[in-house]
Amino acid sequence: MKKVRTAIEVRYQETDQMGVVYHANYLIWFEIGRTKLIEALGLSYPEMEKHGVVSPVIDAELSFIKPVRYGEAVHIDTWLAEYDGIRSAYGYEVIGEDGEVAVKGLTRHVIVSKETFRPLSLRRKFPEWHEIYSGEVEGE
Repeated sequence: MKKVRTAIEVRYQETDQMGVVYHANYLIWFEIGRTKLIEALGLSYPEMEKHGVVSPVIDAELSFIKPVRYGEAVHIDTWLAEYDGIRSAYGYEVIGEDGEVAVKGLTRHVIVSKETFRPLSLRRKFPEWHEIYSGEVEGE
């Protein structure tokens, strides 16, 4: 299983009145990490979109362990946590400057037609993705 590490510098606009990263911003950071993972696997989300397919989040879980504050340099570890040919789940850990996990998360996705939003099989529509994702999950 491949884990990709992505650096994030906490910006002022990402924090709330307490100087702590606002909870919804972690989902944006997760998307950044997920995109980097997909690229590291040799795949291209923009190429998928050229075929009229998008991959919406259908479920998101976040666990806040400790605050992340303005000015900190953190990183996100991202990996493919689950894959069954139709649904994909990505795992995330936001690691603070102290090396400790600050936030854990998981997002689940399907692929759908951009026009109809009807679900599609990743296995059938993008066999290359299926092969790589299957190898990632089996490689645990």
